[in-house]
Amino acid sequence: MSCEEMGPGEAAGSDCSEVLHRVYEYLDGEMTTADTVKIKQHLEACGPCLHQYDLDQALKALVKRSCACEEAPVELRTSIMARITTIRYEISE
Repeated sequence: MSCEEMGPGEAAGSDCSEVLHRVYEYLDGEMTTADTVKIKQHLEACGPCLHQYDLDQALKALVKRSCACEEAPVELRTSIMARITTIRYEISE
């Protein structure tokens, strides 16, 4: 069942924007068990979010392979994460 069939932006009790906003936490195993289950259930029920998750997972794997021997400075990581958050916020509006 897709998000459209379940209602505007909701599947398995989660809002699509929340799932997409937290997908990297899910990929990195940085969520509580309850949140992990919630996101997993949403992805199983929502085709569009699952597709985005697959893209994010592939991107993360590509970056990891490309940068395996280098570690990004903390300032760079913080800056990138802030920019991603800003972009996602702008898109969700």
